[in-house]
Formats: sequence, C-alpha cells, structure tokens
Amino acid sequence: MSKKILVVEDTEDNRQILRDLLGMAGYDMVEAHNGAEGVARAAEHKPDLILMDIQMPVMDGYEATRRIKANPELAGIPVIAVTSYALSGDEEKARAAGCDGYIAKPYSPRQMLAKVREILK
Repeated sequence: MSKKILVVEDTEDNRQILRDLLGMAGYDMVEAHNGAEGVARAAEHKPDLILMDIQMPVMDGYEATRRIKANPELAGIPVIAVTSYALSGDEEKARAAGCDGYIAKPYSPRQMLAKVREILK
C-alpha cells in the first residue's frame, strides 16, 4: 500500500508540480486549497505526511499546523512546511508552530523527494 501525502497549497501550478512528482514516485496525494480545508482533509484522510504551504487564504499554514498538532488523532502526522518564506527566523517560526521539516521554494524535485523519503522511512 502506497503512502498517502496531503498537499495543502493554494496555487494550482504548485499542486500540479507536486502531483506529478509524488505520483511518479508512487505516492497517493490528497489536496487541500487552504489551511482550513487542510485541517479537515487531515482529519478525514489521516495521511502519512502533510506538505504545508504557509501563506494561504482562509487560514495560514502556521495555524493549520497548530490545529492538526493539537488533535491527538493527528498529532503524530509529520508536517513539512513548503514555503517561499525563506528569511532568517522563518524555519524556527514553522517549527514553533509544529512543523517537523522545512523546505524553501523554489526547491529541486530531488530535494523534495529526498525530504519526503527521509520522513516516511
């Protein structure tokens, strides 16, 4: 059974890149278009990993991650922040919200797959 990855990302182009990359690597992907939808999809699908954009409408990735990590049924799911926020202190802010990893955009497909495999092993 392949691993299920929830991608919480508001930009269609970014979702398409991940859809192609993760699909070719044999992962199943569930999508959410904003943080609130991401929290709901996490509860519904209980994925093996969440790739969380930070800057989104409705609810940002920090708050979505805090809500996921506050739910005992979901708290063990690893969350990787995938964001264009790459300033000093941004990774610490993501980790303080509960993220288990951090990838800055733009990322290389090789870098993304390496991080996904590292967390899912």
